[in-house]
Amino acid sequence: MNGEVVNSEWEFADAEGDLSQFGFSENGQAAKITDYRDLEVWKEGMALAKDIYRNTANFPREELYGITSQMRRASVSIPANIAEGYGRETTGAFIQFLRIGQGSLKELETLTELSNQLDFLSVDAFESLNSRVVRLSKMLRGLIRSLERRARS
Repeated sequence: MNGEVVNSEWEFADAEGDLSQFGFSENGQAAKITDYRDLEVWKEGMALAKDIYRNTANFPREELYGITSQMRRASVSIPANIAEGYGRETTGAFIQFLRIGQGSLKELETLTELSNQLDFLSVDAFESLNSRVVRLSKMLRGLIRSLERRARS
């Protein structure tokens, strides 16, 4: 089960065959994933990391090695763990790395909230980043559940 070697092409679907909640398919049919770059969850993670870099560019200089660095590392860790887990080519390892990515996302969520409380982020920037964090969290959970179902069958 956890040591199952996966093919280079993966098919994802929930119980009803709907992938829209995972962001994998534009037409709702099973999507062939041939590379981690095909995963919408990875694309969203990359976009979030770019936004974190842009938003932290204006943080106070004294935070360069503090909150700025932590937020950047946590944001980059999310798509990096998705890619690394995918590259391990076993369902169990992929799930493990997705969970590590979830942990980094929760770290980022906390740091974003702190940055908001310290007035390093505007209200609009915080709300935008926070909604993207929530969306990415749902996508990761959906992918993990889909992979767990796949491993059980």
